[in-house]
Amino acid sequence: MKTLTRIATAILVLIAAISCSTTRVLQDGEYRLAKNKVTVTNSKTFNAGSLDPYLKQKPNSYFLLGWNPFLYVYNWQNGKGKGWDKLVQRLGVEPVVYDAEMVDASIENITDRLTYLGYYGSTVDSRINVKKKRVYVTYDITLGKRFPIRDIEITLPEGGTFSKDFMSDTSAMLVKPGDYLSEDILEKETARSSAALKNMGYYNFSKNHFFFEADTLSYPDSAVLKMTINEYTRNEEPSQARPITKFTFNDVSISYPENLKIRTKVLEELNTIKPGQTYSTDNVNNTYSRLSALRLFSSVNIGMTQVDTSLIDCRVNLSQSKLQGFKVNLEASSNSTGLFGVSPQLSYYHKNIFHGGEWLNLSFMGNFQFKFNDSVRSNEFGVSAGLSFPRFLLLPYKYFKGAIPRTDINLSYNYQSRPEYTRNIISTSYGYNGNVKNRLFYQVYPVQMNIVRLFDMDADFYMDLANDPFLRNAYQNHFDLGSGGTIYYTTNPESIPKSTFSYVRFQMDIAGNLLSAFKGLMAKDENGAGMIWNTPYSQFVRGELTLGKTWIWGKNSGQALATRLVAGAGYAYGNSTALPFEKHFYAGGASSLRGWQARTVGPGTSQRDTTFVIPNQTGDMRLEANVEYRFNMFWKLAGAVFADAGNVWTLKKTDVAASEGSLFRWNTFGESIAANWGVGIRLNLDFLLLRIDLGLKVHDPAREQKWVGPGGWFQRDGFALHFGVGYPF
Repeated sequence: MKTLTRIATAILVLIAAISCSTTRVLQDGEYRLAKNKVTVTNSKTFNAGSLDPYLKQKPNSYFLLGWNPFLYVYNWQNGKGKGWDKLVQRLGVEPVVYDAEMVDASIENITDRLTYLGYYGSTVDSRINVKKKRVYVTYDITLGKRFPIRDIEITLPEGGTFSKDFMSDTSAMLVKPGDYLSEDILEKETARSSAALKNMGYYNFSKNHFFFEADTLSYPDSAVLKMTINEYTRNEEPSQARPITKFTFNDVSISYPENLKIRTKVLEELNTIKPGQTYSTDNVNNTYSRLSALRLFSSVNIGMTQVDTSLIDCRVNLSQSKLQGFKVNLEASSNSTGLFGVSPQLSYYHKNIFHGGEWLNLSFMGNFQFKFNDSVRSNEFGVSAGLSFPRFLLLPYKYFKGAIPRTDINLSYNYQSRPEYTRNIISTSYGYNGNVKNRLFYQVYPVQMNIVRLFDMDADFYMDLANDPFLRNAYQNHFDLGSGGTIYYTTNPESIPKSTFSYVRFQMDIAGNLLSAFKGLMAKDENGAGMIWNTPYSQFVRGELTLGKTWIWGKNSGQALATRLVAGAGYAYGNSTALPFEKHFYAGGASSLRGWQARTVGPGTSQRDTTFVIPNQTGDMRLEANVEYRFNMFWKLAGAVFADAGNVWTLKKTDVAASEGSLFRWNTFGESIAANWGVGIRLNLDFLLLRIDLGLKVHDPAREQKWVGPGGWFQRDGFALHFGVGYPF
């Protein structure tokens, strides 16, 4: 815990160093708006914070306990208006200058909002407090009178089916006797009712057909709400009235480019709009979502044309997108010890391989690690093929609404050649993926299978395995059969969000439980483990949770503060005493702790495992936290300042003395945390982002002297340089 105390102290010292002033650049007579406060004098239940969006002027945002480091940066200007000033203006945040007129505008805004919510006759007063060129504004609110609804009188057009259809839906009404009268609840009800009626076939109906009148005189403390639906809208005259009727689809057509080779039956099955069918907004939206989910079309346009008093034609126009292409990804890293690594990946995709919206993905990957002027090499090659069908196989389209779920079949082969061994891995999986409202994404794999075979094992490495149960059980031939899945939720599903967003990802794998039911029928190895094809099967559970949030602000969304927290753990049981190596956790690399190369951190406070010529540090558990401040510089170049912290640990104690430091223990948690800071440069080409990150170690748990000062950053094993494509998180 002493380590954590030292880290906290260092942060406080840094804050004190830069927090010199936030008002230095203000002119005479100017004041910085420091804080707004909204208070309600006559209610303890009203949420005063709900009125914050209606304040016309807001102070600078704060990250922690009223502290915004970029506000202080802005005040580092020297007043010359040249290079240095322009730089700090770009990096910093300009203070909000108090404007008295904005207070008056805010009072008007709040009053209107309270009336909208049903608080009639509310009063709003302001109090201004000035301290050292800072202004604190308090809005004191006295809520006005509210009127509960005593009764609702509904008047509907006579004749036809409309009155019957409307009254069949009254149980779902949002406004009821006993509720307080407000424009807010009436607006919500008209939106709900109009949507429901459109789904019943009333194509031309809108919320503007509703007219409301409230009688608050007949009963002094309540209101009688009169709801009228007229056959004309609020922007029309009674003379323009026309019957509110149901519409039926007359002609439905789908058009797409002639050069697009796709089976017509596929589009017909995805289209839920049929001739002779009663109009429904849900069917229109479902058709749009399902056709868009194929990703064959750059745009999906659904247009309606009224051809009669109760008939409409529907035209679905599809524009073809790029169906096939290549993707290239590259990561590279180096450190002060001379270890260099590069990881290229080349993928080919086709989004309509069998002319039915089937996706084909072929991928080649490599990972090469070496030292210059050294014969030691580590090579890895992998090929994979994936085929995705636009449905749950064996289930027809009609069972799905909205976005289409997909069935995935994957097969891959991986070859690893290291100084200690050669390993072949064959993997296959069968599963499903899809999304809910483009925010919640899921992948479920009922079947996941891996076959791992080791060859050409170095004699010294074999002896080390014999003496270390953790390594011995992790590095052996094994057979995995299990299930897994991933759930991902984001507040902003755009590929490049322009506003603040958060995300959550959870991944879990379970293997060996089904096979364990037949263990009694299997042959056993010398340790009593059940075997499939003369290979022990693995039995384990593994999960990983990722939480992230990115704040985006500034001109053209040019600044961002990205944060991420990762926690994962795996546990072997039953037929296994250790996780398979492929399921171990590791830290370090271009998208992890950037002061280290991949697989060079931990586990715990242990020294680098000399069993491996090329570093290969792994564990059963991982904790990691990352923070990165991003800012534009000039042209297409952007910069970043970041900090990373975390490690991996083992969870099972062995008889090997060297493994003691690798165990996760609360009493040594602080000293086992690896930490770095660094700077980066990004080249943003819009379609591609290239980055270079320099990570500098601050706290290295593998060292005897764990803190690394500025003098050690550019010495041996003090830094790591990474090249990557895309943001690290």
